[in-house]
Amino acid sequence: MFRVLIRLYLLTIVTYSAAIYLIPKGIIQVFHQRYMDYNVEQSRGLQALIVKQYHSVPVEQWSQVTDQLAAEFAPLKVQLLHRQDASYTPAEERLLEQGRSVIRLGEWGWMEEVSSPLNPQLAVKMTIPPDPMDMNLLYWSMNVLIGAALLAGLLVWLRPHWRDLERLKMTAAQLGRGNLDARTQIPASSNIGSLAAVFDTMANDIEKLLNQQRDLLNAVSHELRTPLTRLDFGLALALSEDLPVASRERLQGLVAHIRELDDLVLELLSYSRLQNPAQLPEQVEVVLDEFIDSVLGSVDDELENPEIVIDVALDCSVERFALDPRLTARALQNLLRNATRYCERRIQVGVKVCAKGCEIWVDDDGIGIPEEQRERIFEPFYRLDRSRDRSTGGFGLGLAISRRALEAQGGTLTAQASSLGGARFRLWLPSQKV
Repeated sequence: MFRVLIRLYLLTIVTYSAAIYLIPKGIIQVFHQRYMDYNVEQSRGLQALIVKQYHSVPVEQWSQVTDQLAAEFAPLKVQLLHRQDASYTPAEERLLEQGRSVIRLGEWGWMEEVSSPLNPQLAVKMTIPPDPMDMNLLYWSMNVLIGAALLAGLLVWLRPHWRDLERLKMTAAQLGRGNLDARTQIPASSNIGSLAAVFDTMANDIEKLLNQQRDLLNAVSHELRTPLTRLDFGLALALSEDLPVASRERLQGLVAHIRELDDLVLELLSYSRLQNPAQLPEQVEVVLDEFIDSVLGSVDDELENPEIVIDVALDCSVERFALDPRLTARALQNLLRNATRYCERRIQVGVKVCAKGCEIWVDDDGIGIPEEQRERIFEPFYRLDRSRDRSTGGFGLGLAISRRALEAQGGTLTAQASSLGGARFRLWLPSQKV
């Protein structure tokens, strides 16, 4: 708010200052003759009295009259000048020859100097002095007070706008975090009431769409599991009987396909549950080295290539860290399984904890991931061209589930290049209060 207020205030003050300086100057130039005539009319009586004072005495006493008038009119300055030495312009000289007064204007079109002819050689000039310092300070104080009044007015005007915009911003942030029932609650009478109404309508549509999508995914996944279980049970019964070798191999292939489909349904259910904002993550303090060991133990049992080496590098200033063990373990298991598919012989798991949070990375020495696809691989069902084969590529949900599991805890998951030559997946979990 203060940044907007300061910018608006500076714009107003600069515009106001420029207008005070430029607009009067321009108007005076355009209507210069009218200002001259006006000042001549205003000073005609005073000039007539001064000239009459001079003409009432001989020329030899005009210097004494000048001194007397200067003392009486102080701080106004009265001078008796020779017209040839007074540096009048040709136009001013012509006015003096016609017996007319010569006016010179100062700021705001006010009279600064006025000269009146006394005879063909002499003229009397009265100079109005500039304002004293205390008066200038008073004028500047007025401007400062005017600026303060403008600031107060802008603050009063901006405050309801800022309040409603902040509410709109907070609602958008809540929607981004998955709180789909968040609404602005901004009344229609607000200056941004129409914008808030459009935003709330959009939020309603998004909530309905996502809820329908989630309900459909849950329903389909649950409905699929029942016939899959029946098929699996039926095929198991068939395999328990004496069958020809060819028939047994075909049935075993069908069992493998059914179980693969069952795994896909389980992945869909897991991803759907992670999309539910009502399920808040747990915060449990775990011993990091024991936690990493347990995750690695669950993956070691699935290693098909015994030559794969998994290194662990711990750099922890504290032994314990608060996280959701289930979600974090699920994310790490997916990343480790992904690394075992594509590595050559080596995988490295690193852990680093600081005051701001915990960083975990999984490196492999495989073929890596092209830079332009490092963000797309986290999209559901997206798989790289070289991993289209389900025997190595999976369903394309593992990385999406891993990222969602980290985001549910306020963390991030990104793909980078690894120092081992392959891919690096970097997990970041911010510090939380248990």
